[in-house]
Amino acid sequence: MVMTIDADQIVSEIAGMDRPSLKQAILHFRGRFKLDFTDEFLDRQSVDQLRHILLAAKIQHGNRSSH
Repeated sequence: MVMTIDADQIVSEIAGMDRPSLKQAILHFRGRFKLDFTDEFLDRQSVDQLRHILLAAKIQHGNRSSH
């Protein structure tokens, strides 16, 4: 079974997030894999880079399929 995602909805949600919200979403991401970033690393990233990290994680999490 393939899980579909609504990429437009995810992109819109992430685009509206500020730095603190992005950082919290990354640090508290609950998915089939763990994101393991330090506060210091995230603090050095641009807002666009934080958005990219969160978007990639959410898309990857939503694209799961059973094999």
